[in-house]
Amino acid sequence: MKDTNHLTNLIQDVREHVLYAKELGVELLDVEMAGAAAGDEVSVVAATITSTLSENVAVPRELPDVPIPVGVSKTNVRKTSKLSALPSLSKRPAMSQNTATAANEIHDINAANQTSEATQELETPKAETSLADALFDVGPELPNTAETIEEIRADIGDCTRCPLYTGRTQVVHSTGNLQADLMFVGEAPGADEDAQGFPFVGRAGQLLTKIIESIGFKREEVFIGNINRCRPPGNRQPTLPEAHTCRPFLLREIAVVRPKVIVVMGNTAMHNLLDTKVGITKMRGNFQDYFGVKVMPTFHPAFLLRDPHKKHEVWEDMKKGRNDLKSAK
Repeated sequence: MKDTNHLTNLIQDVREHVLYAKELGVELLDVEMAGAAAGDEVSVVAATITSTLSENVAVPRELPDVPIPVGVSKTNVRKTSKLSALPSLSKRPAMSQNTATAANEIHDINAANQTSEATQELETPKAETSLADALFDVGPELPNTAETIEEIRADIGDCTRCPLYTGRTQVVHSTGNLQADLMFVGEAPGADEDAQGFPFVGRAGQLLTKIIESIGFKREEVFIGNINRCRPPGNRQPTLPEAHTCRPFLLREIAVVRPKVIVVMGNTAMHNLLDTKVGITKMRGNFQDYFGVKVMPTFHPAFLLRDPHKKHEVWEDMKKGRNDLKSAK
């Protein structure tokens, strides 16, 4: 049974890597498995590769520079390939359309100055492409910007870029100290925020104010915003297209304010800011990095209203953020 499971897992993994190779444009893989007897493990794996590659697939004219998987000959792969270092299909994180485009442009130097225009269901803010490029051009610090918060708000305007505009009362912009060392990022406005036009003014907002004050800050000393600026119907979570449409404006604001610590509250905000699928329970309490800015994931105040027992964990997270700010001075 153990050998059978091993072989099954091996075949699955090989098949996924080969499918990945096909996506990248590999036309032929010469599997060097000399000496294998018919019916043994190596022959089965080789048959899997042959069967997988026999399917029809559109092949691009240029193959990005990617790693070669184990057992694949370089001689029959168009251009140099490097597949072994890449995750299998089942483990690869989902990428937005613009992010995937940026990745392909970076791997293909010859096409670095050629941009493809892909059809999009939603209008994309003008900074989306440059932000996607920045995510792959890993640097130690936030990019410098000459923008102002007023210019970003003017760019947002009376936004109709995603369907959320049809049910909102008004756009809810980020507010607070434009030179703040500490920033808080949430998910989206609720009913009270939609009515008043300011983030975190309802019950969850009142609790957030108490949290801010508990670590020695005043609310007006910090900067507060959300991934989305329009209230989703029934306070549901923003969909992925909705979040990806609105997120670039928040990232531009971060580049303007340049906080030293960002407290990201809840799964939706954390997933969109840090491009991760890991849950908040596993991430909270541990500093993450966003272009040199320390990010502290923690629970959303609305969650604390439903489960007050988690307040102690948030308090511990807040103390870490406060202590880091003190040590940086």
